[in-house]
Amino acid sequence: MAAVTRGSFSALRRLLSQQYRRRCFRLQNFRPVRNLQPLAFTCDRNLQMFSRRTLHSTAVSRGPIVQFKLSDIGEGIMEVTVKEWYVKEGDKVSQFDSICEVQSDKASVTITSRYDGVIRKLYYDVDATALVGKPLVDIETESGSEEIKGHKTQATPSVRRLAMENNIKLSEVVGTGKDGRILKEDILNFLAKQTGAILPPTPFQEIQTPGPGPAAAARPASTPAAVTPPPSTPRPVFTGKDVTEPLKGFHRAMVKTMTAALMIPHFGYCDDVDLSRLVGLRSELRSVAEGRGVKLSYMPFFIKAASLSLLHFPILNASVDEGCQNITYKASHNIGLAMDTSQGLLVPNVKNVQLLSVFEIAQELNRLQTLGSAGQLGTSDLTGGTFTLSNIGSIGGTYAKPVILPPEVAIGALGKIQVLPRFSTGGQVVPAHIMKVSWSADHRIIDGATMCRFSNLWREYLENPASMVLDLK
Repeated sequence: MAAVTRGSFSALRRLLSQQYRRRCFRLQNFRPVRNLQPLAFTCDRNLQMFSRRTLHSTAVSRGPIVQFKLSDIGEGIMEVTVKEWYVKEGDKVSQFDSICEVQSDKASVTITSRYDGVIRKLYYDVDATALVGKPLVDIETESGSEEIKGHKTQATPSVRRLAMENNIKLSEVVGTGKDGRILKEDILNFLAKQTGAILPPTPFQEIQTPGPGPAAAARPASTPAAVTPPPSTPRPVFTGKDVTEPLKGFHRAMVKTMTAALMIPHFGYCDDVDLSRLVGLRSELRSVAEGRGVKLSYMPFFIKAASLSLLHFPILNASVDEGCQNITYKASHNIGLAMDTSQGLLVPNVKNVQLLSVFEIAQELNRLQTLGSAGQLGTSDLTGGTFTLSNIGSIGGTYAKPVILPPEVAIGALGKIQVLPRFSTGGQVVPAHIMKVSWSADHRIIDGATMCRFSNLWREYLENPASMVLDLK
């Protein structure tokens, strides 16, 4: 009996223990609501620590703020005028990206970035004067960004602008020009490979040869002449006060150049040139050149004839020092063309004309005229000239008194082409295309006979353009 009682009691105790454990387990399942709060707090702390770590790592990835200084652009230029900003504060830039365009007294130059980073400060406004060696912008560089050293992308401002307008990095373009210079064709080819797009060439104005107009006497006397109203011109705006502003850029350069030119004793010589045969030749070749994408004017013939004549009179392709103690005979014929632009008088030059054909000269003139119209002529285009021609006739006028551009020793001014009556070899009066030419020479080293012989040879080449073929190389 006692054994049975002890066994029953042990079984009852085991049963009660199991029920107690089950109830305790169920009670624990009802308590997690309180335990969730510390868990949530722990997650918030972890999130805060993660955020702090993220911000810390972000701050570490930023580099120092570097003062991007205006570097020396050559030719002894100490200050420039900021013409246009391509970035603003907060913009992100990469290496070789265009930052701004500046204009010196010689040329317009596009300044490119040497860093990867963010623009934090612009030191100058548009039209302000920036000094060489002084800060231009502040760039917050990225971590690991290194300054470009020992590498310079060679491209003209117009090529850089074309690349910027089409979101092309110059570092990705392979230049086919001299010393790896990137040409406009390289940008167009790169763009065509990427998108298949083709950009049209920029048109330029060409001098048209006047044709012989109908005689005024052929009009019947009874028919009254049509009255042409005068062209409307904008009325001047009267501000009521005088405005004084400093001379900048090309205007300041003109003051220096013309002041030095007035110290040169000029010798003048004028002549007439019959271009009738050249007019016929150019009309035949014009369509051929246009088929190759080049506008052919009379200027390439004038320039090539000058180069052929300079081979016989090298003293006209020379330069003298300031004291006129030494004379240097130039091997290259870098013939300049005085060009009227919105920025003033510019004289870009065609390099090594003695090695170029008439067609190649026309190609280079097309390029220079396009850059001049856009105000994007570079320093290399405006320096190094040895002889100059001024096509004043494209605007009007016949004779002129051109001013020599030192250190050169001669210059020619070309008047407009007129259809005038002339006697033929048979004694008949015939219409002829006549152009006046005016020469100026440095009379300290060039006498009148030399200038006259040079002009006669130049005129012979133009009046008989077939004779140029004998001397072409």
